[in-house]
Formats: sequence, structure tokens, C-alpha cells
Amino acid sequence: MRRAAAWNEDERTARDNLERDEATVRRGFWRKLGQLAARVPFAEDLLTAYYCAFDRQTPLHVRGALVGALAYFVVPFDVLPDVMPALGFTDDAAVLAGAIKLVMAHIRPEHREAARDALRRLTDQGA
Repeated sequence: MRRAAAWNEDERTARDNLERDEATVRRGFWRKLGQLAARVPFAEDLLTAYYCAFDRQTPLHVRGALVGALAYFVVPFDVLPDVMPALGFTDDAAVLAGAIKLVMAHIRPEHREAARDALRRLTDQGA
């Protein structure tokens, strides 16, 4: 019985962490990407991960991996500060690439299409 209680507590903690990270991503993702879309070579992958992570059909463990990677992009404190020319986004790209590789089977064509459409709109606004 004790193990079941611990497992339920771990699941609750994981859900609480996911909700916190989702809130962080929702707050900062579009603002940061809008400012950087033209300079971030992996913008389409970021958007694809975003649409997959917030798709209600995406399993919880997949959402957790993607939201964690997106939160790493959004939060200004990371291993390599984003303001460093040429190197600033390499850690963000590596974290995102790792997360996408883990969950590739759950990324659907409609996530990629939504990402392309959003990127087109973002770059058209910046032009």
C-alpha cells in the first residue's frame, strides 16, 4: 500500500511540474520566438514541438518531454546565454533535438503543417 501511495504522489508531482512548465511556455514562447524567428535556424522544430506538446491527443509523457525542452528555450537562464553570437542557441537546439528524437513517433504531419503556417506568419510580420 505504501508503494502505491508513493507512486501516486510521484505522479501528482510530475503533473504539477508539467502544469508549471506549460504555464512558463505559454507565457513566454510566442514573445521570444517572435523576436528571434529570423535568427533561430530551428524555429520550425520549435513550433512543431509546441503544437505537438499542446495537442490534447499527445500522451502525457510526450507532452512532458516537449514542454521541458520548450521551457528550456523560453527561460532566459541556461548553459549558454542566448545573447552569445553563434553559440547562444546551440544548447537550446540540442535539448530540443533530443526531445524530438525521443518522441518522433508522436509528431504528426498536422503539427508540422501548423508549424510551417505559423512560421510563415511570423516571418511575414517581421518583413
